[in-house]
Amino acid sequence: MEVGMEGLIQSEYFHFALIILSSLILTKVVHFIIVRYLRSIAARTKTDIDDVMLKMITKPVCGLIILIGLYFGLLSLSALTPYSRYIKGVYFVVMIILISWVISSVLSILISRWLRVQKKFEKMPKLISNLVALGIYLLAALMILRHFDIDISPLLLSFGLGGLAIGLALQNTLANLFAGLHLLSDRPINVGDFIDIEGGISGFVEDIGWRSTRIRTLPNTYVVVPNSKLADSTIVNNSMPVQEMSVVIQCGVAYESDLDKVERVTKEVGKRIQETVPGAVKTFEPFIRYHTFGDSNINFSIILRVEEPTAKYLVMHEFIKALKRRYDEEGIEISWPVRKVYHRR
Repeated sequence: MEVGMEGLIQSEYFHFALIILSSLILTKVVHFIIVRYLRSIAARTKTDIDDVMLKMITKPVCGLIILIGLYFGLLSLSALTPYSRYIKGVYFVVMIILISWVISSVLSILISRWLRVQKKFEKMPKLISNLVALGIYLLAALMILRHFDIDISPLLLSFGLGGLAIGLALQNTLANLFAGLHLLSDRPINVGDFIDIEGGISGFVEDIGWRSTRIRTLPNTYVVVPNSKLADSTIVNNSMPVQEMSVVIQCGVAYESDLDKVERVTKEVGKRIQETVPGAVKTFEPFIRYHTFGDSNINFSIILRVEEPTAKYLVMHEFIKALKRRYDEEGIEISWPVRKVYHRR
């Protein structure tokens, strides 16, 4: 009986089973530590980035422990010794892919959270996450080729010639890609900004992709603009440097008007609008500036202030109605175009 027990202990299959069992037990222990202790510690921190990362790496770490156990278990079997080279190769490939996935996921989370704390970056542009993942997986592929002693020089040459052909065929696509990188690095616009671009398009920047930028208009529709065209356009960013902005409304009164009275009445109307209309800056003192002797009116600008760009539409709407009503009450005339024609006899 003792001989049988001793033979079992010396059996390589017993060692294999012991290694697998040990890896499973270690996996359970690590999973318990991460879930029960590390996550509870992370939950007490001010940021949630550690919670997200712990939750994301729990399964890969457990899978990595099982993979290591399986690797050493298989190598312990003499029957598989002739195939050890293939086992090591498969193990290396799987390990590189798993580690690359973990690194890519972690970097995506870190970059996403970094962009989120930066002004106006409320969600991570897909372009950056795609580029990060592409770079990591290309590096992983090169490491795998190097491990198997595959000469990558012909591949690089082929990729170079193929890349030239593809570059010519995808010239517009590559132009949009690099224009997207320019938009993200130079940051004339950010996700969430309210912008106006050439062609009368205005709306909120929803996402800066690898090829195009999506703009959500006020009617709640999407306008998809190629990055290259957006980078070459004149952009009015209403959300920078701050959300609060001035609203300039043009008006004019007849030449017979008392300009001091016009200024007083207009400012009174503007002040009431500032105090009562949602989205207007309550403490702002509106003012007017006369600027032109027009054909029929003396023209001037009225300056109001709103808390954010989209509020200007309601403020302008209510102000024009209130100003017209008050001018009618005060007998202030806004003239229509008039021409005087003199006939010489």
